[in-house]
Amino acid sequence: MDYPTNMKLLYNANIHTLDSKQPKASAILIAGGWIIAVGDKDKLESIAHGKVEKQDMQGKTILPGLTDAHLHIQYYALSLANIDCETKTKDECLRRVAERVKKAKPGEWILGHGWNHNEWNTPSPSGRGQGEGGHLPTAADLDAIAPNNPVYLTAKSLHAAWANKSALNLANITNDTPNPKDGVIQRDDTGRATGALLESAMALVGSIVPEPSIESIANAIEIAQPILWKMGLTGIHDFDRRQAFMALQQLNTQGKLKLRVNKNIPLDSLDHAHELGLRTGFGDDWLWIGSVKGFMDGALGPHTAAMFQPYLGDEENRGILNMDGEELFEHCRRAADVGLSMTVHAIGDRANHEVLDAYEQLRKYETEKGLPHLRHRIEHVQVLHPDDAPRLAQLNVVASMQPIHAPSDMLAADRFWGERSALAYAWRTQLNHGAPLAFGSDAPVESPNPFFGLHAAVTRRRADGSPSADGWYPEQKLTLAEALSAYTVGAAYAANAEHRLGKLAENYLADLIVLEQDIFSINPDDLLTISAASTMINGEWVHH
Repeated sequence: MDYPTNMKLLYNANIHTLDSKQPKASAILIAGGWIIAVGDKDKLESIAHGKVEKQDMQGKTILPGLTDAHLHIQYYALSLANIDCETKTKDECLRRVAERVKKAKPGEWILGHGWNHNEWNTPSPSGRGQGEGGHLPTAADLDAIAPNNPVYLTAKSLHAAWANKSALNLANITNDTPNPKDGVIQRDDTGRATGALLESAMALVGSIVPEPSIESIANAIEIAQPILWKMGLTGIHDFDRRQAFMALQQLNTQGKLKLRVNKNIPLDSLDHAHELGLRTGFGDDWLWIGSVKGFMDGALGPHTAAMFQPYLGDEENRGILNMDGEELFEHCRRAADVGLSMTVHAIGDRANHEVLDAYEQLRKYETEKGLPHLRHRIEHVQVLHPDDAPRLAQLNVVASMQPIHAPSDMLAADRFWGERSALAYAWRTQLNHGAPLAFGSDAPVESPNPFFGLHAAVTRRRADGSPSADGWYPEQKLTLAEALSAYTVGAAYAANAEHRLGKLAENYLADLIVLEQDIFSINPDDLLTISAASTMINGEWVHH
């Protein structure tokens, strides 16, 4: 590789390279966006040439840039301007909506995200929003504070929504509107639509919310980038759709995309991708095609994750299974024929089982047809039947998981899954079996801050220390090195980029973060307050 003569030499640093051949170093030499060498200052000075910009790092810690392996960049970026509905009570959520309504014009849409009815405490004495946590909210709650504005609030899980009467009317949802395929319009005992929409029913209202322009999405992503850099992120695997892809391409063309983006495409675009002959990996070092993303089921929060046995306290409900393994295999086969890997959302044990059955058929198909064994993934792998625990490793399927979900969901998992939670968010089980791990956040479902995820992975506790000093199902905890690997080496492997990303080594891209503290020598609870002091992407400082 030919390097420019202008070089950067960072020295007097505590470098964790995540390269097994050379785990520690004190200096790193960079040119043209690439790492020339890693070692000590004297050695690197001897091979540096041309103009060399030297920077004393004063003993600070340097890590490879972190990657969020499951993020919705359009929804996250746009959500920064929406109401934050992640509150302890329904009252507080409604108060925030009321504040936004005061500033809105009549008829203007009121949008928000993050409510979780399973986490709401008993309401304050104001009397608004009766009912304890666990009950889905209703349109009536919103109608009282927003009679002249349509309101649409997505749940933290992104698998449920809460709309008021104005929004329901605009969507032509009546008490007689049938449930769409794979969705539920929640109704009360009299058959009246309550305003809660589950799974595909969300689109009945969501599809009529005025769509942002590509330009506005691109602007929102540009505004979001510095927030992600400060969190230590230099790359993401994006799971949004066509508009996000167009906005990312626009930013890349303009030289404004300063995150590495592995772009997954939706299953309903598979026919178009097949016709074009689009392959996994197509693109450049900034933006490239990942996998085809399908949905097998819903989520724990709204009880739509597909389970073998019913939810505790909801004995008629085993969730929603969008398709079986045979149907999924047909999609997988079409993807494999043109070189596209698959990634499938699966939360419940039944959903994960069906995906694994499809992948087992897919591996046989790849072998029979002489096709490459691509890096297929399961997104979330949230709860498994014990018989299925070793199968990801056996099939070499990436377990793309979000550690922050464990402390966030633990109360609901205990309440609705009971003893099945022993194999929920089971990172240690997957690692011990030998499955590749890639970690992310599912932002805006959770914060994209990877240090929150690292804390969850090594403690299995919430920020307040609950449920105990040992953590929730502590046998599933990881070491910090193992968790960090899933945000770097593992994420790069899942994106077919392990030869250029995830490590600080010769001929790797110069994406790194600088920390004031060495995360390997601090109390794990201090991970919750860490941020990047500096972030470098492509050899350039983007955040100080």
